[in-house]
Amino acid sequence: MKLGIVGATGMVGRVMLKVLESRNFPITNLYLSASKKSLGKRLFFRGKSYELIDIEDLLYNKKPNIVLFSAGSSVSKSWARKFEDLGSIVIDNSSAWRMHDHVKLIVPEINAQLLEKDDKIIANPNCSTIQLVMVLFPLHIQYHIKRVIISTYQSVTGTGKRAVDQLKEESIGNFSCKKIYPYPIYNNVLPHCDSFLEDGYTLEEMKLMKETKKILNNQNISITATSARVPVIGGHSESVNISFTKDINIDKIREILLNIKGLIIQDIPNKNIYPMPLNSHGKDDIFVGRIRRDYSFPNSINLWIVSDNLRKGAATNAVQIAEYLIKKNYV
Repeated sequence: MKLGIVGATGMVGRVMLKVLESRNFPITNLYLSASKKSLGKRLFFRGKSYELIDIEDLLYNKKPNIVLFSAGSSVSKSWARKFEDLGSIVIDNSSAWRMHDHVKLIVPEINAQLLEKDDKIIANPNCSTIQLVMVLFPLHIQYHIKRVIISTYQSVTGTGKRAVDQLKEESIGNFSCKKIYPYPIYNNVLPHCDSFLEDGYTLEEMKLMKETKKILNNQNISITATSARVPVIGGHSESVNISFTKDINIDKIREILLNIKGLIIQDIPNKNIYPMPLNSHGKDDIFVGRIRRDYSFPNSINLWIVSDNLRKGAATNAVQIAEYLIKKNYV
């Protein structure tokens, strides 16, 4: 298996390497690509040093079987089709292809069965979407979701290394540091993830709404979202209100979620047991708690979802897609 990673030096790219190593992913040749300023530098994988190469070298000379893209939408739009033309399978972590009609948006536990041998560009959903739909999907099957209201509290790692650097600098009192956010993030909360659109929503909020409907294969579910950036390193949190068309049973809902692989229920409020980003950091599982009936509206519940946005929210999900392709002999 010849595997390439585009954007290997980024936060997600580095986590991809960790995930590939921990899951013993079968690799005969590994090729790591990054921006021109990183060319010639080296990264370690399974005790071996790999030199960073140019994306053109990766495309035309290495011809990998699978390429994991994590270098932003513009890079994906420019290069994904070129890899596809040479027969490589692209698993893209950017937003470039997610809403494309002929590209499948995949969370393996939910809809990997949609993949076919001819799929050469496969989209990895937004980090916040992945942890959300992992909870919504099994409940939708049982009770049919009518409406979802989401408020997210997102780690600075979702913005990248420069955002982490800003938080760290401000935490030691250096508020004149180079900023990626329009305001200080230390001791602050910004109701602002990604760019604002003309209607007042942000791109992040629109991703949550549109991607969730595509993955659940239901355009009739009403979804609204508000996304905030919080001074946390590692781990997105979501407050989610869900309304169903069928009568619900809270104990049954807990039972359903308990039986979903990849979900961990942490829900003993009287013992202060509930999901927190502090405990999700570095883990692939999605944590769910504060499960309770919403008494203000029929057949509705509230719950709290936390996940490491760099792992299941990005790197791990992409690697799981690649594993599925190998299992099905699509590579």
